[in-house]
Amino acid sequence: SLGIDCDTGEETADRLRGEGKTAMFVALDGRLAGLVAVADPIKPTAEAAIRDLHDLGIKVIMATGDNERTALAVASRLGIDEVRAGMPPEGKKDLIDGLRGKGDKVAMAGDGVNDAPALAAADVGIAMGSGSDVAMETASITLIRSDPRLVADAIDISAATWRTIQQNLFWAFVFNIIGIPLAALGYLSPELAGAAMALSSITVLSNSLLLKRWQPRAGSQRQSESKRSHP
Repeated sequence: SLGIDCDTGEETADRLRGEGKTAMFVALDGRLAGLVAVADPIKPTAEAAIRDLHDLGIKVIMATGDNERTALAVASRLGIDEVRAGMPPEGKKDLIDGLRGKGDKVAMAGDGVNDAPALAAADVGIAMGSGSDVAMETASITLIRSDPRLVADAIDISAATWRTIQQNLFWAFVFNIIGIPLAALGYLSPELAGAAMALSSITVLSNSLLLKRWQPRAGSQRQSESKRSHP
C-alpha cells in the first residue's frame, strides 16, 4: 500500500514463516531494508497438552490471528488437528458459534483480550493464569498456572467429579428403593433402618473421598522434571 517493492524479501519471509515465525518487512527511504522475525515461543508442555486432550477424545482446533503459514508450522509441530489462521476476535467467536450450532460441545482456552468474545461464546471458557484481566473475568475457569496441560486436567477432574456424583446418586437410590419398601412392610426395625441410612451416607462419603486419589498430569510431570533437575 506504500508502493514499496517487497518481492526480494518474500523468499526469506516464507522461510521464516515456515519456522513458525511472523515476518515483518522494514523499509527505509521508500526501499526494502530488511526483515524482522518474531515468534511466540511454544511452551515446553504444549505438545504433551495436545496429546493429553487427544487421549480424552477431544479434537483440538487452533484459532489464531497469525498468518496461515506460521500457524500451520506450529500446528504441525504440536499435532493440532485443525488450524484457522488470520482470525480477528469476532472470527473466533463465529467459529465457536458455528461449532455449537452443529451440536458440538466447545471449550475455549485463551489468555488475551482478543480471546474474550470467544471465551464468552464457548460452553466452557478457560483462561490461563498469566492472561489478561478481561479474559479471566470472562472465562468460566481460570487456571492458576500457565501450563497448557492444566486444560486437560480441568476437563479430567470435571469428568471424574461427574462420575462420582452419578455413582453416589445410584447408591442412594439403591438403598432407598430397597429399604423403604422393607420398612413399610415391617421387615426393617427402626434400628436397622437407621443403620441402613447411616451406611448409605458412609458409602456416598467414602466414594466421594476417592477423588482425593486423582492426580493431575501436569503436577506429575513437574515432579518428574524436579527429580531430574535435582538427583
